[in-house]
Amino acid sequence: MSDLIVIGFPDEFKADEVLLDLRKLEREYLIDLEDAAIVVRKKDGKVKIKQTQELVTAGALSGGFWGLLIGLMFFEPMLGILGAAVGALSGALTDIGIDDNFIQELGNTIEPGTSAIFVLVRKSTPDKVLDDLSKFEGKVLRTSLSHEDEAQLQAVLTKSKAG
Repeated sequence: MSDLIVIGFPDEFKADEVLLDLRKLEREYLIDLEDAAIVVRKKDGKVKIKQTQELVTAGALSGGFWGLLIGLMFFEPMLGILGAAVGALSGALTDIGIDDNFIQELGNTIEPGTSAIFVLVRKSTPDKVLDDLSKFEGKVLRTSLSHEDEAQLQAVLTKSKAG
């Protein structure tokens, strides 16, 4: 089962930096992210959500590939176009990972001029990931972690502020 972690940051760009850092840790096999999203609340109060999974594009590519392959087998290449359309539609209707409504609701509660990162973590090497995250100043907003793990994460994020 995956753990949901939402961390808020004092500016609009820090969540992007953290996501880049988490992607680096993912390439090093220290963390396995199921999903991630960034929400930025601009100074004018507008909320912008950045999803990391583009399901419509992925669905269109997958559907197009399979449709074209089947179309070539049956000498009907138009099935490729139909497959791409069906794949794009299924991608648009599919919502996996972090609930979009939850992201929007929480995004509306953060202060203008700030950002937050939402991550769904399948597994991780906590000591190494926490050590890496210690360079970022943030505040834990929500998690599905145990109270002890959540307190440890907040302590690491607060230590960066004090250090």
